[in-house]
Amino acid sequence: MSNNFKSGFIGIIGRPNVGKSTLLNAILGEKIAITTDKPQTTRNSIRGIYTDDEVQMVFIDTPGIHKPRNKLGEYMTGSAFGTLEEVDVILFLVDDELSSGPGDKFIVEQLKDVKTPKYLIINKIDTFGPDKYKQIFDEYTQLGIFQGIIGISAKKKTNIDDVIEAAKSHMEEGPAYFPEDMVTDNPVRFLVSEIVREKLLLYLKEEVPHGIAVEVEDFREGPKLTEISVCIYCEKKSHKGIIIGKEGHTLKGVGMSARKEIEALLGCRVDLRTWVKIRENWRDSDIALSNFGYHE
Repeated sequence: MSNNFKSGFIGIIGRPNVGKSTLLNAILGEKIAITTDKPQTTRNSIRGIYTDDEVQMVFIDTPGIHKPRNKLGEYMTGSAFGTLEEVDVILFLVDDELSSGPGDKFIVEQLKDVKTPKYLIINKIDTFGPDKYKQIFDEYTQLGIFQGIIGISAKKKTNIDDVIEAAKSHMEEGPAYFPEDMVTDNPVRFLVSEIVREKLLLYLKEEVPHGIAVEVEDFREGPKLTEISVCIYCEKKSHKGIIIGKEGHTLKGVGMSARKEIEALLGCRVDLRTWVKIRENWRDSDIALSNFGYHE
């Protein structure tokens, strides 16, 4: 590492399902945040650590900003906005014109008074043509609040280096906060619970995933085998049946796909055991939210 080493924190914000977690994974070159095509996939702020010979940048992937419908939603949106006051650079992801809906307008109003350097990141440029890109670019340029605008495809890793260089330009001399080979400070138990929740999101119907919480109840590491017990909480009896599936097929599929990814993460064989329990209205319970890690 150089004598003039720099470091800092970067917040990634935006509407649900705009590609924030996909961008974080692309920057780091490996998966630390779960991604699905369902909104509100990210519930907690996920920290990813990028380190090279000159700089260490801690990227914070925040929950998608949306109008809260319950206490979980309030926590998620509050977590995202709280990031604005704690970082050195803000990356605001969009994938549509500002005029297309109220979600991005709401975020822009919050950003106007924030003095932190801000970059607009237009994601998913592989899915639309130059005319739409120009319209998005022009609408946001007129606001006059961004240090720069960068078009990317997080999924295809297009122009990711430009995002990294833009963030680097605002880093100041400082220490490395984490070891250089560390890519996230989230504990393994958290990563395991997120992997299981991602598979549930991929397997389940539209309404069920938002009412699911995953808790690692037991984690025992052995020389050849790691034993993990996971409890999946849902809000309704009917949802429990959907999660388990006919003859247990859905839950078995979730467990198998999650186990493979957890084994790759841990580098050893894993015995993953899953249970499903009902906890009604947990998303509006302060005690439940705290137990599941959704309160500071």
